[in-house]
Amino acid sequence: MQAPKSLVLTGFGVNCDYEMSHAFELAGAESRRVHLEDLISGKVKLEDYQALSFPGGFSYGDDIASGKVYANKVKQHVYGQLLKFVADGKLVLGVCNGFQMLVKMGLLPGLDGDYKTQSSTLTFNDSGRFESRWVFVKEEPSSKCIFTKGVGVIPLPVRHGEGKFLPANSEVLGRLHSGNLVSLKYCDSQGNATMEYPLNPNGSTDSIAGICDPTGRVFGLMPHPEAHLFRHNNPQWPRQQLPPEGTGFKIFKNAVDYLKEKF
Repeated sequence: MQAPKSLVLTGFGVNCDYEMSHAFELAGAESRRVHLEDLISGKVKLEDYQALSFPGGFSYGDDIASGKVYANKVKQHVYGQLLKFVADGKLVLGVCNGFQMLVKMGLLPGLDGDYKTQSSTLTFNDSGRFESRWVFVKEEPSSKCIFTKGVGVIPLPVRHGEGKFLPANSEVLGRLHSGNLVSLKYCDSQGNATMEYPLNPNGSTDSIAGICDPTGRVFGLMPHPEAHLFRHNNPQWPRQQLPPEGTGFKIFKNAVDYLKEKF
């Protein structure tokens, strides 16, 4: 069986592309880092891949709003390809700055199949500062998300200044919940969702740390699963008996296993 092919976008200040690509490779995919300009020019064809990732970083210096300029560049030049990619049953992942991009280009949450209209945002943390810390997140078992199946309660690091998830209005928030599109929530170590700082590092609405689209195949989250692939990534490893695999690994394994089954 041929390994699924993963394309990890980079360029213009994205800086977590190496870790993201390595995560997919560890999970069994063939992964390639590609500059956005190579996708725009046609040097690289999106249709040749089954997974597309928007990694974290500080694209365009977070000018205007985090992820907004990169999102606009994608929409202006390759959005038709991206929409076909989703329609073909493939996977899209956005982490941190990448999550901001997906939300601001309208790909998430994709209510009613509308992948073009922005209906939520990720804005400044309630703390008014950049947050770099480890948090716990919990899987929402009812979620449609392909990536989060069976992850349970896991520790992951965050590093962002604009991570507060904020839906446009109460109707959008209600539909996220009723449609089972909320995939991850900030919680305590026992799995109790919380708004308490710093367990919820940004004040995100209803403790939302990650959401998916109605297909479950487009997923965005603020914490960094690619930054916890091995136990030694976790600062608690000398004090706790941790398994060799980091808790972020399962998110990528779920994705690759899905692609192996479907393609």
